[in-house]
Amino acid sequence: MTAAPRSAMVLAAGLGTRLRPLTDTIPKPLVEINGRSLIDHALDRLAAVGIGHVVVNLHYKAAMIADHLTSRDHPRIELSEEAELLDTGGGVARALPLLGEAFFVVNSDVFWRDSGAPALLRLAAGFDPAAMDAVLLLQPTATAVGYEGSGDYFLDDKGNPRRRREREAAPYLFAGIQLLHRRLFDELPGPVFSLVRLFDRAEAAGRLAAKVHDGEWYHVGTPEGLALTRERLAARRAAR
Repeated sequence: MTAAPRSAMVLAAGLGTRLRPLTDTIPKPLVEINGRSLIDHALDRLAAVGIGHVVVNLHYKAAMIADHLTSRDHPRIELSEEAELLDTGGGVARALPLLGEAFFVVNSDVFWRDSGAPALLRLAAGFDPAAMDAVLLLQPTATAVGYEGSGDYFLDDKGNPRRRREREAAPYLFAGIQLLHRRLFDELPGPVFSLVRLFDRAEAAGRLAAKVHDGEWYHVGTPEGLALTRERLAARRAAR
């Protein structure tokens, strides 16, 4: 693919349980980093690569997020409110009529910085719709700020991803940023399911690809990760 898709989805329906007690009063997408909400950071990055239409799914504290988004005039936003949580895969599947043939999906609770070409454009440049159903952005676990998990993927010598098995520790984590083809959703496991189930199917068919992020990625899903993220970014500003 030589040009980025023109549409995207931002996942903003989750409960943010790991970030409690902060998320008892505010949804995680509205948590601020560098004086700007996480969802605005995601939308800004999408707008910067030419995305003019974004679908945002909502569930937990939906009215707060919807009200916040009224302050934006770009990109154009459509809301997909979920009466019950559909998980990541179910949320995207429900919104498919609003999306194009290929589209970005970004978690609203991730924060990243690019060091060269924007990560979103790198995903688009590496996406061959004839051979791939999805391309994922991966982050080396060793450089992920605030992350203490076991990773998600290995890459073989040709750059093909393999999701880690139980009790394995993988060198790359899934960064919550991806480019998907609607073909990935041709067969669904049900109304409520994780995107990981579709990634596994694409991997088995040899139609899952990945790009490694060459910039910074911050884990803000826990109070400890959020505090460390803010600390690191404050130190960066002070060093300028």
